[in-house]
Amino acid sequence: MSLYLDYLKEIESRKEQGLSPKPIEDSALLAEIIAQIKDPAHEHRADSLKYFIYNTLPGTTSAAAEKAGFLKEIILRRATVEEISPNFAFELLAHMKGGPSITVLLDLALGEDIAIAEQAAEVLKTQVFLYEADTDRLAAAHTSGNAVATDILTSYANAEFFTKLPDVEETIQVVTYVAAEGDVSTDLLSPGNQAHSRSDRELHGKCMISEAAQAEIEALKAEHPDKRVMLVAEKGTMGVGSSRMSGVNNVALWTGKQASPYVPFVNIAPIVGGTNGISPIFLTTVGVTGGIGLDLKNWVKKLDADGQAVKDANGDPVLEQRYSIDTGTVLTINTRTKTLYDATGTQELADISSAFTPQKLEFIRAGGSYAVVFGKKLQTFAAETLGVDAPDVFAPSKEVSHAGQGLTAVEKIFNRNAVGVEEGKVLHAGSDVRVNVNIVGSQDTTGLMTVQELEAMAATVISPKVDGAYQSGCHTASVWDLKAQKNIPKLMGFMNAFGLITARDPKGVYHPMTDVIHKVLNDITVDDRAVIIGGDSHTRMSKGVAFGADSGTVALALATGEATMPIPESVKVTFKGRLKDHMDFRDVVHATQAQMLKQFGDNVFQGRVVEVHIGTLLADQAFTFTDWTAEMKAKAAVCISNDDTLIESLELAKSRIQIMIDKGMENDARTLHGLIEKADQRIAEIRSGSEPALKPDSNAQYFAEFVVDLDQIDEPMIADPDVNNADVSRRYTHDTIRPVSYYKAEKKVDLGFVGSCMVHKGDMKIIAHMLRNLEKQNSKIEFKAPLVVAPPTYNIIDELKAEGDWEIFQKHAGFEFDDAAPKSSARVKYENIMYLERPGCNLCMGNQEKAEKGDTVMATSTRLFQGRVVEDADDKKGESLLASTPVVVLSTILGRTPSVDEYKAAVEGIELTQFAPPLDAARA
Repeated sequence: MSLYLDYLKEIESRKEQGLSPKPIEDSALLAEIIAQIKDPAHEHRADSLKYFIYNTLPGTTSAAAEKAGFLKEIILRRATVEEISPNFAFELLAHMKGGPSITVLLDLALGEDIAIAEQAAEVLKTQVFLYEADTDRLAAAHTSGNAVATDILTSYANAEFFTKLPDVEETIQVVTYVAAEGDVSTDLLSPGNQAHSRSDRELHGKCMISEAAQAEIEALKAEHPDKRVMLVAEKGTMGVGSSRMSGVNNVALWTGKQASPYVPFVNIAPIVGGTNGISPIFLTTVGVTGGIGLDLKNWVKKLDADGQAVKDANGDPVLEQRYSIDTGTVLTINTRTKTLYDATGTQELADISSAFTPQKLEFIRAGGSYAVVFGKKLQTFAAETLGVDAPDVFAPSKEVSHAGQGLTAVEKIFNRNAVGVEEGKVLHAGSDVRVNVNIVGSQDTTGLMTVQELEAMAATVISPKVDGAYQSGCHTASVWDLKAQKNIPKLMGFMNAFGLITARDPKGVYHPMTDVIHKVLNDITVDDRAVIIGGDSHTRMSKGVAFGADSGTVALALATGEATMPIPESVKVTFKGRLKDHMDFRDVVHATQAQMLKQFGDNVFQGRVVEVHIGTLLADQAFTFTDWTAEMKAKAAVCISNDDTLIESLELAKSRIQIMIDKGMENDARTLHGLIEKADQRIAEIRSGSEPALKPDSNAQYFAEFVVDLDQIDEPMIADPDVNNADVSRRYTHDTIRPVSYYKAEKKVDLGFVGSCMVHKGDMKIIAHMLRNLEKQNSKIEFKAPLVVAPPTYNIIDELKAEGDWEIFQKHAGFEFDDAAPKSSARVKYENIMYLERPGCNLCMGNQEKAEKGDTVMATSTRLFQGRVVEDADDKKGESLLASTPVVVLSTILGRTPSVDEYKAAVEGIELTQFAPPLDAARA
C-alpha cells in the first residue's frame, strides 16, 4: 500500500494549497486502488472508488490501461463491483476517448458474446480517436464477415459520431468580465514564471490574472447562474504574444464547461472577446477546445465631417465607444444570425459571423477541433473499406480559386502541401485547406501539455509524414531547479520514445542541449516550401512558412502529420534605397513597423502573412525579421531569397544538422540523415533550375503592398513599451518606435540582455568586435550596468571558439555558465559585469530568470509585456525596451542610452549586417 499511502500524503499537502487530489496517471498506484476496491472490507475502499471513477486520467496513460482492463473484467463479469455495473463500466469506457479503452471496446465488440458485442459497438460508434491498429482490426473483422464490425463501419461512414451530437445552441447569454484594458497577453492568463505547473491544471489555474479576478469571476457566475462568463480585452486584442494552450485551459477552467464528469479539471468551450478581436494563434487554440472567440468592435475610430480619422495630440486615432462591455454587462450571442445583441436579444451590437463559420460551428458542436479532424479521417476510412461514397456530413472546405490570378508565396506553399484537393485545382487566400506538415517543434514549458494531448488522443508514435520534429529544453535552460529536474527528463523520455529528436537524451549518451527551439527548427527546415508547426508564437522560420501553435495543435501535427487552416492573406514587403553602414538589421525591422503604421494608420500585418523580399540575407539572420512578425500579430511570415542565398542557407543548415548527428542526437529512424538528404535534393533542384527558390507570381494579389525606404533609416531605433502612457491601452505594445536621440543620452539603463531566438551568430560576432574596440580605448572594460548574454545554440558557441571570438567573451565576463554545475536557483540580484549564460531563452521567457523589479532593461527580446522580462517595483514600473545588439551592449557600458555620435564611434569598422536586398525588389 506504499504508493497509495504516499498518494494520501500528497493529497494532504495539496489540501494546504487549496487543491484537490492530483489526477492519477500511474498504473502501479491505480493497481493498488483497484485491489482496495475489490476488498469489500478495506478501510480505503470508498475513497478508492471515487479516485478510480472520477480522478484517473484517460487516453494512453499507464493508469488508463489499468482502468480499461478492470472495466473489461466488470463487463465480462469476471469481477463484481456493486457500485460499477456493466452498463456504468461501458459509460466510463466511453469517456476515456481512446487508447486502451478502444482496445478493450474492440475486444468486446469483436468477441463471442453477442449482447456485449452490440453494447460495445454502440459505444464505439461515439468514438473518433482510432489509429491504424484499431481500424485494421475493424477492417479485418468486416472482411471476415463479422456483422458487428460492418455495423460499426457503416456508422462511421455515415459519421454518426458527429450527426448524433446535439446542435449548437441558437442563443447563448454571456456576462462580461474585463480581463484588462488594452491587449491581453497570454502571460496574464498563464504567466511564464508558472510554466512548471501547466500540466497540473488545477494548480496552474490559480495563476490566471489574480486571485481577486478569480473571485470576481466566481461572483459573476453565482449572480448569473444561467449565463456564461465571457473574458474580454477592452480596447485591445485578446491573447497576444503566444498561442499558450495553458492560457485557454485556464480561461476554460474558470469560465468554461467540464468536458466529462469523470475527467477532473479538463474544461472546454470558453468564450473570449476583444475590441480588436482575438490574436490569430490564440484563436486557433480556442478552437481546439470548441470555444468561441468574438471580434467585438465596441470601439471605433472617430471620424470628422469628411470621413477622416480624428487624431489626438500624439497623432493617434481617437476612438469612440459604440457600446459598453464593462464587467457585468449581459450580452446575447445568436449563432444562427451570427450577431451579438444586448441583454434583451433585440438590439444589434456587432456582426460576429467570423466566429461562426461552418467549420468553427463544427468545432463548437464536437467539443473541439480534434474530434472533427479525426472524425473526417475515420469517415473516409470507413467509406473506403465498405466501398461506398461517404455522405456529405461535414461542411465542405471553402475553396477560393480566381481564374488567371497568380499565387503569393504562401499560396504556393499551401497548394504544394494540400491534402484532399482535386488534382489541378489552384486555391487562393480564404480557402480552407488540409496540409501536410513537414517540421514540428515542441518546447519544454508547453511540452508536458503536448504529452497530455497526445495521451488524450491515444497517439503513441510520430506520423511518418513528418520529416523531422524536435523537443527543446530552452525555456527551462537557465535554472536546473527541482521543478525542471522533475519535469524535463520525463518530457524528454516520452518525446524521444515517440520519435522526436530531443534536446536531452534519456539514455544519457549525449550532452543535454538547451538550444533555443526556433533556432534549431530554423536549422532543420531544409525546404523553402515546407509547412512548420511549433509550440510557440515565435515559430517563424525564414525558410518555408511556420505557424506558432498551441500544445494541442502541435500534438495533432505530430500524431497525424497534418494541420487544417485557411490560406491567409499576405502583405508584400519590399525595400528601396540603401542601408547606411552604421545601421543594424534590427533597425530595418523597426523601420518596417514604423513606416507601415505611418502609411496605413492600422496594423495591416495583423492576422496575415508578411511576405518579405529579403534578397541576400542568410536564413540565420533573416529570422530576426520573420520572428518579429509575431509581435505584430501576423499569422506568419515568408522570406523570399534569391537562389544563391537559399543554397548558402541550406548548406549552413546541413552543417548544423551534421553536428547534431556527430553529437549523437540521431534516432533509430535516421531523421537527421533524412533531412540532409532532403537538403541535398533541394539544392540540386535550385542549381539545375528545375525548381528555383520560392517566389510569388508576378500577378499575385495581396491585401496590401508596402515598400520600406531604407534611406530614411539614419539612427538606431528602439521599441518602447511606453509604460507611463496616459492611455493604458497603448502601453506594452510594439507600436511606439523611437530614435535613440529621443532619449538625449539621458535615460538610465539598469540591465542589458542579448540573447534568445532574436539573435544569431552575427550578433555574437558584433559583441566580440565591440569588446575589442573598447579594449583599444581602455584595456579594462567597465560595465555601468549588467550585461546578460545568452547565445542561441551550443553550435554557435563552438563556432565562436573555433574562430577565436569566445576568448574575448571569457576575458571580460564576470560569470560563465558551467554545464557540469548548472544554477539550481534563479538569480535575483545582478552585479555590473557581463554574464555568459547557457544557450536558451533566459530573461526573454521570464519563467526563471528576471531582471530586478522596477529595472529599465535594454534587450534584444521582443517580449515587452508587463512583468515578462521585468516586474514592477512598488515605486517604479519595470520596462523592457527592444533594441539592436550594439545599442544594448553600449547602453550597459554607459549605464544609459547612448547618443548617436557615441553609437557611431562604438560600431565603427563593424559589419553590422549583410542585408542588401535587390534594389529592384519593390518592382519584383
